[in-house]
Amino acid sequence: MSQESQELYVVPAKFRKLENLHILFWLVKDLCWCLLFRPLGMIMIAPTLLVAVWITWKNKHIVAELAHNLAITIWITANSIWMIAEFYAVDEKVKPYCIIPFSIGILILGYYYLIYAPLQRKKDKAEAVQVTVIPATAEEV
Repeated sequence: MSQESQELYVVPAKFRKLENLHILFWLVKDLCWCLLFRPLGMIMIAPTLLVAVWITWKNKHIVAELAHNLAITIWITANSIWMIAEFYAVDEKVKPYCIIPFSIGILILGYYYLIYAPLQRKKDKAEAVQVTVIPATAEEV
């Protein structure tokens, strides 16, 4: 069994509740977008984005979590810009600019999956295989 499959990532219940509340904020924001509830949709940007930033900050010490949460925060930002643009009927002018943050999120995850994670797995394997050499005494030779 690999080292990675044996590792546990434990999330405190209080933090998990905030993550779940974040999903609710996000869904309410997007539902308002679909239903064209402009005021509530605009208001929901703040808690959705603030909680995403807070989750990212609290998990910055775990590279996988940092990468994914940064991508999510950037996604919510681009998504919110697109929503605002549609609310004010300027989406055809603004939507092309949303490609920038969406692409940044993909680049972050691309770096994580294509460069960082494989190098980390290689490093972990090398550390697991590394054998401690104990020098022989004169009597054993």
